Formats: sequence, structure tokens, C-alpha cells
Amino acid sequence: MSNLETDPRETLCADRPGGSGVEIIEPREVPLGGPRAMTVHRTLPSRERSLVGAWCFLDHYGPDDVSSSAGMRVPPHPHTGLQTISWLFTGEIEHRDSAGHHALVRPGELNLMTAGRGINHSEYSTHGTTILHGVQLWTALPDPFRAVPPGFERYAPPAVELEDETGARAGELRVFLGSLHGAASPVRTYTALLGAEAVLEPGAAVEVRIATEFEHAFLPDGGSLELDGGVDGETVPQAHLAYLAAGRDRVRLTNPGSAPLRVMILGGPPFAEEITMWWNFVGRSHEEIVAFRETWNSEISGGQTHDDAPFGPVVELTEGEAALPAPPLPNVRLRPRPRARDAGTTGAPAHNAQHSTAGHRTAEHSTAPRNTQNTADEREVPMSVQESEQQAGQTQFVHAEQRHRYEVHVGGATAGFTQYRVLSDDAVLAFDHTEVAEGYSGMGLASKLVTFALDDVRAKGQRIRPYCPYVRAFIKRHREYADLVEDGFTE
Repeated sequence: MSNLETDPRETLCADRPGGSGVEIIEPREVPLGGPRAMTVHRTLPSRERSLVGAWCFLDHYGPDDVSSSAGMRVPPHPHTGLQTISWLFTGEIEHRDSAGHHALVRPGELNLMTAGRGINHSEYSTHGTTILHGVQLWTALPDPFRAVPPGFERYAPPAVELEDETGARAGELRVFLGSLHGAASPVRTYTALLGAEAVLEPGAAVEVRIATEFEHAFLPDGGSLELDGGVDGETVPQAHLAYLAAGRDRVRLTNPGSAPLRVMILGGPPFAEEITMWWNFVGRSHEEIVAFRETWNSEISGGQTHDDAPFGPVVELTEGEAALPAPPLPNVRLRPRPRARDAGTTGAPAHNAQHSTAGHRTAEHSTAPRNTQNTADEREVPMSVQESEQQAGQTQFVHAEQRHRYEVHVGGATAGFTQYRVLSDDAVLAFDHTEVAEGYSGMGLASKLVTFALDDVRAKGQRIRPYCPYVRAFIKRHREYADLVEDGFTE
């Protein structure tokens, strides 16, 4: 989803935790579009808090009667440095992006788009939608992975039954990112994250174990939520966001109402970087945001439609509409959003969630031509892992084919990757970039990872173009892989 504010405010967000470690953030209403705009309730970013883990944006909308509003009509617009998460309660949205993905977003299905170095996409509620209701969330990509290729993944998590302390049914839980209450998502992210939807029966209460190194946020929909750990007698009102500081290992969720209550549960270790966020861009400085804005506006005004355009080719336009230009910048210098007060502690990664430290070591960077096209079929299932939970310290090498890279995971965290482009009808892979995050150096992971990748290439009868300096140097040291290099390859 785009931030459609024509004058997006530049807000210095500061952390102001309550004495109990719980904050209640009141939403502000933001219209999406013109006179018949759909109104959303925005709780992140806010004056009280800019981030919960890597979660940096939260819009809650509906139930919206699209017969009296325009529904969701968001023409092509850009993103950088983030991942978008669409989660619907009711309705249907058509998604198109410049990486070649076309998908229908439906209730109970995660739709995760990685913007990385740049993407543009559009979102329209479908003609058959009468009521639109859901949330749109963004997560900031950590510095080592801000320039990854754009991509798109889908996942429909199964419902897990929740029970109260007597063993009676209390509701159900769907975990779309990370792990919670014995359920885990196979979808990989670039920091440790938790994303889940709980639906509580009327009057039900359930105790949920949570990661102590995570900070958490809870958004009730359909009524108020009683949250253990808050001020005595206090409840979290509808559409408000309750923030719970790290350090707790469990939380009690109670639905005091007479109708089912939906609760969105988000979490992650405090994000150990400052971000500069404006409109639809996440960067690290005022200058970066200025450059993103100028590049996008130049692209759409100049009619660039080729694959190597910085944000990819502008996706198909609906009749009578144009791509959204970036609005004018405020007459002040954009300031970075302050990191969480305990951001120096990254915490251990959650099971089935990727985690990286704030700093990083780049093994090698490549100057190979940029190719933003992701050819993965939007019907593909997300990359799976061998086990839903891994013990700390375990090293695993995997082929994340949907993201066009080979990865090494240590204790469930992404420690590094080597990235490629597909050429010549899958017969040739062009390796562009290899890196290992700081904190994993000295373990020989880059060499083991490239060995794993090249052995897999050989097993599939493919050839390579080693644009990546690290891969090229590896082959010079290990001549047994020289036969994999495409005949006639020159830089």
C-alpha cells in the first residue's frame, strides 16, 4: 500500500515507555485518495514510537463499504528499503508489481513484497469486493540487505486452536511470520520477526508464551482487548496499538466482549539502526530520500519502461489513471527516526525467522548489470526449511530458489548469501554478489556456501558466469569448478 498523503508530515518519533513497559498508541485517521477516499487508522509511525522490532508502518482499515467509498485504488507507486505485508480480514485486492508478479490478495493469506533496491506496484480492490477490511504493514530492511533484488512471496498459514487454562476452546491462531505458541511460518525474512493473527472467542482468555528478547505490539479489531501487563483495569481500545517492552516470556490475552475479537500480534528484537522514512521510502539519510524521490519522478515523467529502470518498468496502468508522483519534500531536513532505547541488544533470532546484526561485512560487491526481473511464478509456495525449529548454532545451507540465491543459516538466522540471475532458459546462472553478515566472520561460511552453490549447479547440469569477485576468486583457487564457467565468458 502507498502512503497517499499529499503532504506527509515529517515527525521526530521518540520512545516514551510507560512505567509498566506498556504503551497505548492512539491511531490517527489518514484518507487514502480523494473525496471518496477510504480512511485508514495509522498507529506506526507515531509520535510515541517509530518502530516495534523492524515493523515501521501499520495501517488498519475497514470494515469499509466500497459502494460508498472508492475502496482501495492505489496506482503504481515506488518503494525502497522495506518489505510490505498485506493481510486481509475481508475482501480481495489485485496486486501487480514491476518484478512481474500478479496476485489476488485474499483473507488469511500472507502476501509479502520485498522492495529491496527498488520496486513499483499497484493495488486495487476487485469488482466483487463489497467490504474491505484488513491491515497493511511494512518492515525496514537491515543495512546488509537493503539492496536485495525485489521479490514476492505468498503463504496461507493453517489455523491452530487456542485453549484456555481449563483446556476449553478459546479461539484460533494463524502465524504468518516467525513462530508463536507452537506454530511456525516457513517464510524467511531479513530480521527476526513475528507476525500473527489471533481470533478470541467471546469472554475467552489465553496465555501465550513469547520471546523475551522481542518487543511486541497488539492491535485489537472488533472490540477491546484486555492485555496482561498493562495498568490494572485498563483495556486496549479498538484499533489502538499496545506496545509491550522486551523482557516478558508470556502474555495473557482476554476478550471481554460478547463477540469474537481479532488481535494482530507483531514482534521482533529492537531494531539496531536508525532509519529515515518519508512517503514510501525507507533509507538512512535525507540525501538518500531526496535521490529516491528524484529518481522515481524522473522515471515516470520520462516514460521509462525498460527492465533496468531504477524502480523497474511502471506496472500496467488502469484507464484514466497515472502513476503516483512523489509529493514535494518538506522545507526541513529529514531526520532519522531514533532507534529503540535498548537497540544495542539485538537478541537471539526467533525460530524460522532471519536475523542479522546491525553492522555487516560485505565479502565482495559486484558491478554486474542490474536486473530487477524476478521470474518466480506467483503461485509458488515459499521456500521451505528442513525443520520448523532449529537448535542454536546449527548451520544449514539452502537454495532459496524463489529469491534467486543460496543462503547459509546459523541457528535459524541468515548469516550470508550468494545471489544470482537466471540466464539462457535456466541453463546459465550469473552470480552477482556474495556477502556474510558481521558476527559470522572467521567461520569459513562464504567458502562453504559457494561450494554448496556450485555443487548444486553441477548436479543440475547448469553453467555459471562469475560476475561476483568472490565467486571468481574462489574458482581461481579451486580449479575443479572451472569447467562450470560458461564458454567464452569475459567480464
